[in-house]
Amino acid sequence: MLEVLFKQLTGAGGPILILLFLVSIAATAVTIYKIGQFLQMGVGRSEAARSAVAIWTAGDRARALQEARLQRSPTSAAVASAMASLVRYPSDRERARELAAQTALDQLTTMSRHLRILESIVQAAPMMGLLGTVIGMISAFGELSAAGGAIDPSALASGIWAALLTTAAGLAVAIPFYFVSIWLESRVDEDRATMEAAIGAVLYSDGVAEPSRPPLADTLRRPPLSRPASG
Repeated sequence: MLEVLFKQLTGAGGPILILLFLVSIAATAVTIYKIGQFLQMGVGRSEAARSAVAIWTAGDRARALQEARLQRSPTSAAVASAMASLVRYPSDRERARELAAQTALDQLTTMSRHLRILESIVQAAPMMGLLGTVIGMISAFGELSAAGGAIDPSALASGIWAALLTTAAGLAVAIPFYFVSIWLESRVDEDRATMEAAIGAVLYSDGVAEPSRPPLADTLRRPPLSRPASG
């Protein structure tokens, strides 16, 4: 096995294997960074926000705002933004909605940053492996053609085996990081849904809806256009 790997590294597929190795290091670094970032941001923690919404619905707005600020998490930040606006401007629900949506978008943008790198690696690694295999096969059959067809079948099989190694390497990189990417994206989607529900509960705790406004879920899936005035 080591002989096959050495042959491939010193052959036509060597650069592809080295590139796949570097890509796997980059994917590992992004994964570690995102996990650390999620832990620091408090992704998935919504106990304080849910408690704050319940207190807010019960009518104790000052205590609800204080409760929302107890825990560091994207949901708590969005909920606290809406509550703070409504405490200061009780009649301006639109302002609270925009501030909460902007805070949520900022949090979601930070959470989603660099996930595209993982997605790109997952998509590119198998194609890179296939490219290495094609290059290796071309090299193997080129040697067969140069020998005029008189070549040891075992040597040809060894060359094909070495060429297929890059495809295996590409899949070995893509498959685990595919599941990592799905897991990280699911955490973002879960927090997005939690923020939508919590903000909506704060805004419409009196039971009065605003059908003329687009759904909050649509707002949180659009890129921010401008920040509302803070004054």
